[in-house]
Amino acid sequence: MENLRGATASISRIRVTAKVKTFVLDTNVLIHDPQSIYNFQENNLVIPVEVLEELDAIKTEQSTERGRNARRVHRILQELLPDTRSMLEGVELPNGGTLSVIINSYLMEPNRRSPAMDRLRAVLPDLTKKDNRIIASALFVQEQFPPPTILVTKDVNVQLKARAVGLESQDYLNDKVPEDVEEASYREIGLSIYELQRFCSEGKFELDTKSAKHLYLNEYVLLRSDEGKTMPARYFGDGMVHRLKIPEYVKAPGGIPIRARNLEQQFLMDAVLDDSVHMVTCFGKAGTGKTLLTTACALYQTLDENSRYDGVSISRPVISLGKDIGFLPGTLDEKMKPWLQPYYDALEVLIPSKPPKEPQFASKKVSKKKHWKREDAMVSMSSSQASNGSHGGHPPTGLVKPYERLLKSGLVEIEALCFIRGRSIARRFFILDEAQQLTPHEVKTVITRISEGSKIILIGDPAQIDNPYVDSRSNGLVYCHNRMKGQSVAAHVTLKKGERSKLAELAADLL
Repeated sequence: MENLRGATASISRIRVTAKVKTFVLDTNVLIHDPQSIYNFQENNLVIPVEVLEELDAIKTEQSTERGRNARRVHRILQELLPDTRSMLEGVELPNGGTLSVIINSYLMEPNRRSPAMDRLRAVLPDLTKKDNRIIASALFVQEQFPPPTILVTKDVNVQLKARAVGLESQDYLNDKVPEDVEEASYREIGLSIYELQRFCSEGKFELDTKSAKHLYLNEYVLLRSDEGKTMPARYFGDGMVHRLKIPEYVKAPGGIPIRARNLEQQFLMDAVLDDSVHMVTCFGKAGTGKTLLTTACALYQTLDENSRYDGVSISRPVISLGKDIGFLPGTLDEKMKPWLQPYYDALEVLIPSKPPKEPQFASKKVSKKKHWKREDAMVSMSSSQASNGSHGGHPPTGLVKPYERLLKSGLVEIEALCFIRGRSIARRFFILDEAQQLTPHEVKTVITRISEGSKIILIGDPAQIDNPYVDSRSNGLVYCHNRMKGQSVAAHVTLKKGERSKLAELAADLL
């Protein structure tokens, strides 16, 4: 009975009112967001003791984000529950809610019966599994206290099992973006033909209050007249839209020219080439040109003699942020190559081994800081392509490809996200691919590494997610766009039209 009294006392501070709910947290919620303890307003928060055991197993993962978050949760709980009394009775949180750690007395006394536990043992008899024991603890809370009890977990299977035994369950919703109807990739604004002509001649135009009311800063729009004439523009605030400032094409030295093939790609090119925009988020399905166009613009800017960037850094999640890549042999570049193969493919397209008909290479003076890198890369690329030409366009065995000179010179670097914590990335053009696989906290970790003079581009497809703990509304890419929307240093573009091939476009839409 002493154990039973202790278990009951451990949630004695739970408040019972008509409006209060009791939320039972699963381990994955705390790992996903260690600060989630403070995000349940004036409700009761219960952590099963089995969660502490799972956190104890995860905290030893020294090189992973999971391990760091587990240790953060332990420190937070240590501050909130400093002694035995607070652990047994629970504590009040700064937001007005309560926090308790629960021990399920039904599991301590196997012979003790209850309708909920009988139902659980009939449906989920294996109580050696931590997930089932956490569900059992939530059922215990549900039976003992009147407020509605909700199990909060990011594991979809646990949600389904909880509902099967009569327990309400839901995902952690704090970092999810609002569930809106799918929007078009850009808005259209109607102007008269004379207003559109004025915009074309002056390069800017002041919209009326009604048209500008719902626009956010750096939003891309299409101005359209009643006669069907159109012109793309970007909203600069205070009712003003400006014409896009993009070149006819972008091109790396010795490479092929890349042009925007549709209106959305013009938007992306404008955002990526504008030095006043320090962060760009881009959504796009497979084949819309995210990787190729972003890489082309990055090289175009970095290799320019007046560039503010020292080079291009490319990275993407290796399954998920923090996963160890040491099992692959070779150097960091060799370990990352399987994950970054799309960028090697893009570089091969942009700077092919066979030179264009009239190759031209930059030979102007550049700053002393960048001189040796750019000169080495350009000269090496030039000599490599010349050697290719002498062999009839077929490089001899062992010849370094032109784009590999960029890697060797340091102008293009491969970054591993698991090693990015603590770094300060200065004067780099940083491309983060497959950003939809990251959690909001992981994206924050990357963006806060970007120093003055650098730029970061986050690209991905929110519909293609392999990470089991994020979805189309809670992944880092969508979350970042939603929180940074309207900031002067941020811009967003959605690509919907596929340009890879008709087959790829049909497959992306129909399969």
